[in-house]
Amino acid sequence: MKRAKKNNLLIIAIILAVFTGIQFAGPNIKNLPVTTELSVPHDVRVILKRACYDCHSNETKLLWFDKIAPASWMVAKDITDARKVLNFSTWGSLAPADQKGKLFEAFNQISLGAMPLKQYSALHSEAKLTAGDISILKTYISSLVSVKTSDTSRINAANKQYNEWIGAKTRFVKVKPAPNGIEYIPDFRNWKAISTSDRFDNGTMRVMVANDIAIKAIKENHINPWPNGATFAKIAWEELIDSTGKVQTGEFKQVEFMIKDDKKYEKTAGWGWARWKGIQLAPYGKTETFTQECINCHKPVKDNDFVFTMPLHLKSK
Repeated sequence: MKRAKKNNLLIIAIILAVFTGIQFAGPNIKNLPVTTELSVPHDVRVILKRACYDCHSNETKLLWFDKIAPASWMVAKDITDARKVLNFSTWGSLAPADQKGKLFEAFNQISLGAMPLKQYSALHSEAKLTAGDISILKTYISSLVSVKTSDTSRINAANKQYNEWIGAKTRFVKVKPAPNGIEYIPDFRNWKAISTSDRFDNGTMRVMVANDIAIKAIKENHINPWPNGATFAKIAWEELIDSTGKVQTGEFKQVEFMIKDDKKYEKTAGWGWARWKGIQLAPYGKTETFTQECINCHKPVKDNDFVFTMPLHLKSK
């Protein structure tokens, strides 16, 4: 009996020693100097500081339980990853168009319930956003968008670019693969359109097209999850508006691909991601880690197999 008691005390002592020791190990969160302040209305700033700044700025304020290892290691990783995606303390390093895009993406994550992270807001109740908070953010972001009539020269230039593209003058240009090794798929121009969307924040319009495997899956309602081999191309153009209010495609901006293969792309949410920008079809991203940016953007719709735009219903013949 005494021996068992001694063993129990020894185990407890070892556990306490290990627990104490790990408090001095692991990563530390450093708050680097704030280089620029976010210039937004006061009510918007209050919401962002309360709900976002602990992870997405250099003004992190940890509570006592955030500092206890091993939980503190997870907190440190979340903050490090969050700052890589969006850091309000270095806001001035972004171009105005990129700032607008980041705000739109942030609001998209908030409105879809992906942010703030549920495990974070469960312990930090002040970070929870009310319907009123979301309405304030939506009103502000909508105010950043201005609809302007496009001048004739831009419309003519876009028409010329389109005619050259549709005439296949760029078909045989050698296109470099994406940084993750995915090759450009020129045949997407022959695929079927399944849906359209637009980005009001940056004035672009998109058409999503799909290969035969994806079309078959749509007809059979086999879209969650999508079958391996299903591939989408999302083609984006500048949105032009003439003096009569007619909306048409402008300059070609980019084409993005999603290629389903839950084995080959297991580490990237089951999809291969790739993007080529401009008429020169320059591959996007410096290293293959660019795919994390894609996954973060699509994470709010992981229950839809990471696909944002739902296809129009297609009937089998």
